[in-house]
Parts: sequence; C-alpha cells; structure tokens
Amino acid sequence: MTTKGARQTQHLSVETSFEQKDSGHVKTKYDFIPSIGTHFFKYGSTWIRVERTREQQTLDLHMGVPWETVQLTAFGRDKSLYFRILEEARHMALKQHEGKTIMYTAMGSEWRPFGHPRKKRPISSVILDTGISERILNDCQEFINNPSWYTDRGIPYRRGYLLFGPPGCGKSSYITALAGELGFAICVLNLSERGLSDDRLNHLLSLAPQQSIVLLEDIDAAFVSREDSEQQKAAYQGLNRVTFSGLLNCLDGVASTEARIVFMTTNYVERLDPALVRPGRVDMKEYIGWCSKAQIEKMFVRFYPGHNAEINAKEFADKVISENKNVSPAQIQGYFMFHKHSHANDVIKDYRTIWNL
Repeated sequence: MTTKGARQTQHLSVETSFEQKDSGHVKTKYDFIPSIGTHFFKYGSTWIRVERTREQQTLDLHMGVPWETVQLTAFGRDKSLYFRILEEARHMALKQHEGKTIMYTAMGSEWRPFGHPRKKRPISSVILDTGISERILNDCQEFINNPSWYTDRGIPYRRGYLLFGPPGCGKSSYITALAGELGFAICVLNLSERGLSDDRLNHLLSLAPQQSIVLLEDIDAAFVSREDSEQQKAAYQGLNRVTFSGLLNCLDGVASTEARIVFMTTNYVERLDPALVRPGRVDMKEYIGWCSKAQIEKMFVRFYPGHNAEINAKEFADKVISENKNVSPAQIQGYFMFHKHSHANDVIKDYRTIWNL
C-alpha cells in the first residue's frame, strides 16, 4: 500500500529500516509510510479505504511493539481484488530477498527472521574433502525433487543429516552455502535455550517455514548419552525442559512432521546416544575433518591464482602435510588472510606460522 497507493497522502509517519550491502556495510534508511488513521488509494479502477488502528494497551511481547490492525474497504463486490493485492504484495516481498539466505530463530512459539538476509554464499567457496560436498548436495536435491517416491512406499518424507568432526573444519559454513544453493532458508534452533519444552519444540518443528533447513548445532552439548545420564544428572538438571525422549519423538515419532530437512552438527560424535543417530533420524552422516592435501591445494589456488598457481599450491600442501600436524580449514584461511598481500613464495616459505595463529 505504501509503494503503490498511498504516495499522495499527507498523513505520514517515519519508519527506520536498515539495509545491508553486499560488502556487509549496514546503511540506515528512512521511509515515509501511511500513519495511524484513515487513508484512500486507488488500485486499478477501484477506490479503497484503509483504516489503520493500533492497540494502546496490548503489546506483542516478542517484538515489543503494539498490536496493529489494517482494515481495507472497497466499493463493489469483487472479492478477488483483495487476493490480487495480497499476491502482488507477496511477490514484492519475495523480490527483496531474491538471491539471499534468510535466517530464522525461535521467538516464543513462532519463527522470526534473525538479522538481515545474507547474500548467498557460493557452495564452491566452501572447500571440503573430495566428494563430500557433491554427495550431500545430490542427496538433498534427490530428496526435494522426489516426494512421490516416499509417499508411494509409505516412507515418512523427511531427511536427517549429521555433520561431525573437529571445530573449524567447515560444518556450519557448508550448511549456509548449501541452503543458498538450494534456495532454502535456515531455522536455527538452540536446544539448550531456557524455557524450551518438548511441546514447544514439536510445535516449532511443525511450523518451520517451507523450503527451510532446521539446524541443530552442537547437538552433543544439549544432552548426554543415557549411559552417562545418571552420573551427570545433577549437572544437567534444570538447564532446560527438553527431554531426550521428547527430541527423539519430534525427529521420528508418531506426531513428527514431514517435508522437513534437519541438519545436526557436533564436534564429538562419540558422545551422542545411538538412538539419536540411528537411520530414520539421521539418514546420512559425513565426517568433516582436518585438511587433506587436495583441500589445501584448492584453497591456495583460490587465494593466490595466477601463473604457476597449481605448482605453488602443490609445494605448499606438501610442506604442510609433511609436518604431520592436524590443520583445519579455518587455520589455513586465517593464515592466508594474514598474508593476503604477500607473494605466493613468501606464503610457502613461512608456512610453519599456520600453527601460531
């Protein structure tokens, strides 16, 4: 209504918004919008009256803003007019987020956008060991494109993934890039949040936005294995109200929802209860580990392209691997960032400082 119809109204209020550029810089933006009261605008050949009212006593507890009602009154009997307005508004809203990944977080009993939509990260920019990225991407695309295969065989239409391995090896980065590649949003769910109960968890999973990935990070930190639960009961008691059996039922129980993709990450896969990672709850497991020689070579070429890049990359990777020390992609990237203006030969010569960063 602000964009299409109410430009001529003199009854305005100011709305502050923040626009994030591709570089990450956030710009403050001010817009004039129709204020509280009555407005008229013309949609096509039909005049519409807009009555905007705001509750004085009631607040949205999650957002801290008053409840608001917008009532549209048109002259005539064509109800399809409102559907056309809503559909056009939906397309305008989607166009603003085109090419970006939306992050959602749980606020009360619903999902709310968290921060600014992020520019999609190319999946090729996250360099994993040979074949891992392709396997996960192909599996996700096969799942998304073949819902009838699951229905015809009576198999619940949901898919679970577990990425495990040392910290800094690209688990979360890959999920973000994967969501951008699939055109999905990401719903980040913290199981250790105070006030999160089994019922609320089930409710949130059932209401997750369509075309979204539900992300449960550091799943090992939320629960201990049932074998260790008696010894550590006192330490974990009272942290939250989500029970282990409640989580299992939400993932693969009678009341669990379908048409859902869940990703779980952990640095300590050995701490996970076998019931959590059994087939049906986790359908695909991938180890995202320390850098291999191929990974280091690809990262080197990406940061230092040009003449003899592949030869230099091979020499650099041989030296790093020969140290027989585990090195993560985060360490390699941090080293390259430290030497972003250095010559490739200096980067190769100074390779031992990787472990000092």
